[in-house]
Amino acid sequence: MGGLFLAFPAIFPASATLIEKHERERKEERGLPGKRRGREAAAVDAAGAALGSIGLLVFASVAWRLLPRYAAWMVLPLGTLAWAAVSVLLWMARHRISHPLSRRSQDIPKPLRS
Repeated sequence: MGGLFLAFPAIFPASATLIEKHERERKEERGLPGKRRGREAAAVDAAGAALGSIGLLVFASVAWRLLPRYAAWMVLPLGTLAWAAVSVLLWMARHRISHPLSRRSQDIPKPLRS
């Protein structure tokens, strides 16, 4: 829980700023306006951080509920697995909601070449 509430607010703003700056500069080196690209990259990072934070809440819940009854060597890997599963599932759900056409284009069979 400490990492969720202490480290995240301290580290995230700095990382989002650096991501935005790096992406903007990469586009501007090619002679293109990079302001929008930088903002989009920072937004994707923010979405990942939010979903990962929900996963950390799941980890904390598993640890809080199970550590009083079971050994730490059993609970911590289970909490880590729960964190990873929830974070990945949320990211996949977000991707499907925000990119509905990308999934459908993969389902359409390609024509055969003669």
